[in-house]
Amino acid sequence: MQNVLIIGAGRSSVYLIEYMVRNAARSGYAVTVADADPDAARALFGGDIGCETVHLDARDREARTKLIEKADLVISMLPAFMHVEVAKDCVRLKKHLVTPSYISEEMRALEPEVKEAGLIFLNELGVDPGIDHMSAMRMLDEARERGAEITWFESFTGGLVAPESDDNPWNYKFTWNPRNVVLAGQGGAVKFRHNSRFKYIPYQKLFRRTEIIEVPGYGRFEGYANRDSLKYRGLYGLQNVPTIYRGTLRRVGFCRAWNIFVQMGMTDDSYVMTDSADITHRQFTNSFLAYNASDSVELKLMHYMKLDQDSEITDKLKWIGIFDDEPVGLGRDATPAEILQRILEKKWTLRPEDKDMIVMWHKMHTREKGEDRDREFRSSMVVIGEPRPRTAMAKTVGLPVAMAAELILSGKFKSPGVHLPVIPELYNPLLDALEGHDIVFEETEIKGQDAAKPV
Repeated sequence: MQNVLIIGAGRSSVYLIEYMVRNAARSGYAVTVADADPDAARALFGGDIGCETVHLDARDREARTKLIEKADLVISMLPAFMHVEVAKDCVRLKKHLVTPSYISEEMRALEPEVKEAGLIFLNELGVDPGIDHMSAMRMLDEARERGAEITWFESFTGGLVAPESDDNPWNYKFTWNPRNVVLAGQGGAVKFRHNSRFKYIPYQKLFRRTEIIEVPGYGRFEGYANRDSLKYRGLYGLQNVPTIYRGTLRRVGFCRAWNIFVQMGMTDDSYVMTDSADITHRQFTNSFLAYNASDSVELKLMHYMKLDQDSEITDKLKWIGIFDDEPVGLGRDATPAEILQRILEKKWTLRPEDKDMIVMWHKMHTREKGEDRDREFRSSMVVIGEPRPRTAMAKTVGLPVAMAAELILSGKFKSPGVHLPVIPELYNPLLDALEGHDIVFEETEIKGQDAAKPV
């Protein structure tokens, strides 16, 4: 019997563990779940996780090694920066590895050793990265197989609150790591390609350069660009495509309001605010505004940012609480980004009964054989979650990981090396399997006035 070790049983692991345990007996493998808090892991399943659970401090190399030695395949659900240490153990101990996270340069550098050992390391198997790769590559490869020239490709993903739980003017709640939301877009100019021209958006302009997107059945969204769309030209085989653009989805109106935080400097994570341990929301906001003996904090911000008193943006800012006299409550000096995150968490944390939603959308233009104008195709996926811990995010991260692990265990995927799911041998069986769990893409060709114009 083969042994599977799952390291990490956090909020994205519920569907993964459930799937692996449910199929273990039929497929002839045993499952062990290792976590720093096994009791919390068991609590996700009402106390009975259905397999062996053990305590593991993943930083303890000796304890980690002992568990990996007993496994045939390891699934790492740890924070991304810890995957490489697990990967090095797997190379040394000759174990297969699956992770949902981006491939780091260190992970990629292990490929010669992985191949020499006859091992399979599958990465980027969550929702984004993961399902985005698989669905994009199927769409692109199908066009290439019929001989079409691809002239345009866009891809957007968003983790959002489900419509039935959308009860605030921002139309948003945290469904993943709040810190990543606050810091989104930082770390250099956004890069993409449009009509054969390289384009760049500096951080301070990012949330004012948005695209409106219509998702059938779910209305309008706006997308802002991700950091570096250009790196996907090689990955997707789009080196000569005039337009390639990847981004993140929010509901319409979110980005314009979020831009206020950016322009004010509230998302800065590069310095600690002195004496901020006991600061209030209102004092935090006032820290970024000029002194005025007579004007209120509200008036100063509206004047500085050129906002009308009755604007939707002003309403959003008041609702989120940045003018409140409530203590931030961190109890330590912190960066502006950390303080803003704390304020937002008070209003944007999912309630126990709330549901989340994953939305993914692709747009492709093709020049078909014998035609003199482009065709436009759109593909969209929407997954509505259940209340925590069975969220849409957990489902779309955990299930692809589990299904990829089964491809290795069953011998259906045998190619040694460090892989992403951008080849048919991976994306076809995984997308087909996901459809059985209501993770389905709807593809349509756009005709009439909305059809693609010649590039």
